Amino acid sequence: MNGQNRKDIYPGLEVEIILKKDQRTGKRTRGIVKDLLTSASYHSRGIKVRLEDGQIGRVAEIIEM
Repeated sequence: MNGQNRKDIYPGLEVEIILKKDQRTGKRTRGIVKDLLTSASYHSRGIKVRLEDGQIGRVAEIIEM
């Protein structure tokens, strides 16, 4: 599932994000959502989140468990 809709993302969810420094390569980083940083209900490039380890990026994919 993609990470473009805010309603699909919540703290504790496992996601793959793309960090700002990795936007050119598309390298993904996996982690657990701590905070949602985008206030809009939808964002075309993905909702921006902070992971529990402090990294910030846009959600590329939600990991289904």
